[in-house]
Amino acid sequence: MIKRLTFIFTLFLSISALAQESDTIYNPKLYYATPVKYELGGVSVTGVKHLESNVLVQISGLRAGSNIEVPGEKVTKAIQKLYKQGLFSDIQISATKLIGKKIYLNIYLQERPRLSSVNYNGTSKSETSKLKERLKLMKGVQVTDFMVANTETIVKNYFKEKGYYNINVNVLQRDDPSEENSVILDINMNRNNKIKVKNIFVEGNTAFTDKKVKKAIKDTKEKRFRNFFKSSKYIENKWDEDKIALIDKYNEKGYRDAIVLSDSVEQVSEDRVNLYLKVKEGKQYFINNISWVGNTVYTAYFLDRVLKIQKGDIYNQTYLDKRLSSDDDAVSNLYLDNGYLFFNINPVETVMGQDSINLEMRIVEGKQAKIDRIKIVGNTKTHEHVARRELYTYPGELFSKSDIIRSVRELAQLGHFDPETINPDITPHPESGTVDITYELEEKANDQIELSGGWGAGMIIGTVGLKFSNFSIRNIFNKKAWSPLPTGDGQTLSIRAQTNGSYYNSYSMSFVEPWLGGKKPTSLSTSIYYSQQTGFSRSYNYYATRGSSNDQNQKIFGASVGLARRLKWPDDYFSLYNEVSYQNFRLHNWQYYLIANGTSNNFSFTTTLSRSSIDNPLYTRRGSSFSLSLKLTPPYSLFENLDYSRASDAERYKWIEYHKWVFKGKMYNSILPSNDKLVLYTGTEFGYLGFYDPNKRSPFEGFEVGGDGMSGYSMYGSDNIGLRGYENGSLTPIFSDGRRKGGNIYSKFTAEIRYPLSLSQSATIYALAFAEAGNSWYDFDEYQPFNLKRSAGMGIRIFLPMFGLLGIDWGYGFDQANLPGQNGGQFHFVIGQQF
Repeated sequence: MIKRLTFIFTLFLSISALAQESDTIYNPKLYYATPVKYELGGVSVTGVKHLESNVLVQISGLRAGSNIEVPGEKVTKAIQKLYKQGLFSDIQISATKLIGKKIYLNIYLQERPRLSSVNYNGTSKSETSKLKERLKLMKGVQVTDFMVANTETIVKNYFKEKGYYNINVNVLQRDDPSEENSVILDINMNRNNKIKVKNIFVEGNTAFTDKKVKKAIKDTKEKRFRNFFKSSKYIENKWDEDKIALIDKYNEKGYRDAIVLSDSVEQVSEDRVNLYLKVKEGKQYFINNISWVGNTVYTAYFLDRVLKIQKGDIYNQTYLDKRLSSDDDAVSNLYLDNGYLFFNINPVETVMGQDSINLEMRIVEGKQAKIDRIKIVGNTKTHEHVARRELYTYPGELFSKSDIIRSVRELAQLGHFDPETINPDITPHPESGTVDITYELEEKANDQIELSGGWGAGMIIGTVGLKFSNFSIRNIFNKKAWSPLPTGDGQTLSIRAQTNGSYYNSYSMSFVEPWLGGKKPTSLSTSIYYSQQTGFSRSYNYYATRGSSNDQNQKIFGASVGLARRLKWPDDYFSLYNEVSYQNFRLHNWQYYLIANGTSNNFSFTTTLSRSSIDNPLYTRRGSSFSLSLKLTPPYSLFENLDYSRASDAERYKWIEYHKWVFKGKMYNSILPSNDKLVLYTGTEFGYLGFYDPNKRSPFEGFEVGGDGMSGYSMYGSDNIGLRGYENGSLTPIFSDGRRKGGNIYSKFTAEIRYPLSLSQSATIYALAFAEAGNSWYDFDEYQPFNLKRSAGMGIRIFLPMFGLLGIDWGYGFDQANLPGQNGGQFHFVIGQQF
């Protein structure tokens, strides 16, 4: 009413003033009781700087050429519509001129002030950062009453989540003298004390003791010494979730009618509350009879065996849901893996007597669905055939949920797509009995560059490496495909160089074709390498440095060719890899092997049987990986008529002979059923280097145990086995004069808990805590399987698409290493390697 009177008064004065200035203006008498009709000649807008005038006129509803009563309802509604926008602190409509029966109006708008800056008072740096993310208060936005109230609410809720229920929040506005019509928001916070739970009182529980009820309440705990490692903060939404969790616990024990009758909170001090909980348990129910209706594909007897619930079992709704739907071997998956996409099951409960329940499983099987079209979208860099050949779903075949899950796994294993965003979109067509499947992919950069400096064998090693993981060799002569390199065929090309200057140089190159010929998943691997080293430093050879001079050197040349193929038996997670390799060692005054001078040749054949079912190569949540490899040379000693006990080193080691067995096993399991991010990784390794003739034992191919598993340089003469908490190679047997005796047997055990900090495409980051044990021995006469060197520690892994896997660990070795002073607290840096 006040707005309307203000408008009438302003309009009256404006028209009167205009009438006095011009005799062409019609000057009517305006009375509120007798409004006059006019034709609206035009509408102008003044007072705004950041908004479009035409848009504001449209919002007001005032249209030039329309009829309008002055005073009248249209003008009042125009003011109301503009006020509803929440953008203006003052609105005035006045007549600018009146010509005959035409009236011209002006809308004056006073914009609300805009935000210039925000001050957070009473928060830490990290809290300020998190509040900024939640509030999203951007400079230049208009400050409204709703914004101020919403800011206060968000800040309060944030601190309540942290247990500060007595927090006071005051949001103040003050003019910014440096900017016109701008204000500064001061968010003042006084959090006071955290509210913690003193006691939880439970009433109505007879089936569960108070202790068991409180244990079922997961997140809200009493302030007790036994809960030292658990939070006792009172957080309202957590308390609500805990009440639901308590009822779920009752349901799991057969109390299907259990409810929370009431709960209350009593504040007993400034920072303590008591919680009161009253429950009604009801009766405990048991399974009576289970019947199946509508099943034609599988018999009731078979479905009973799959369900794994028997008469007399406690009625557990959670377990029933898992056996029907969510478990890998659930009843629904039995149908979904056999094409029954339109399958549905509805368990109907009937209470019998006092405490028994009959279950009638009503099944609608529907028709089997066949796959019609399979689409792949999002592959902007990788050629479609590279992704399509990894799929286990094919047009014309029956729909299978397991095949889709396996296809997603194989696409993730390629490394070309973000495994966290691979999403199969299933579009069923019930009318035709078909289904379309679209695999939505998101490319990620997986080419890597390595520019690093490291420490190994008492020297600084510089490394330059390039790894192109999605190379296309067939387009190498196609100029249009170079952007900057020909890519898209999933091949891997690696080039690497390491140097210390005068002491050490190494060069290597490898190429992998994952689908040789393009029709079968047969992988071709080739590599070639060369290294040269002159002398060692004292830190590598602890007991002696004699002979360390520029007059000693080692040169190694090697090449290998390997073929890997996937197997279908025992299952299609198995693969078989065969490799032929050749190495040439040229030694001069080299006192660190069993031989010091001469030339040795290592021609070997390797076969590896492996099985891998891990779900994600970057952050594995579930699955396992096992491999058993045998590397052997021809048994020259059986063919040659030579007594090697009397032979010279040049004769004995001209052609090296050995057989080498290595087993590795890894298992990944999610620790919490409700959260698959917390993962337990366990690993086991065993290795043995055998011989055909004891007088012709190989000086190469042994195991260097200890450290980060990387020598810092490529020697190609041994396998480096990491065991954190010890220096590199410090657990390898040695002679009394400090020369490396060599590890021909080793074992290692690892347990590691992992938790991700980021699983985004730009960076995969996870923290870990580990415990390890292992050791190495020269021969079976020395082998003591329980004499293991123990360590524990923590670390972090960062996978960056451009640089690959990077990490740092701190480990503490609890036992004495073979080289004195090389256990205890140790830092280990990881590049491109996972333990």
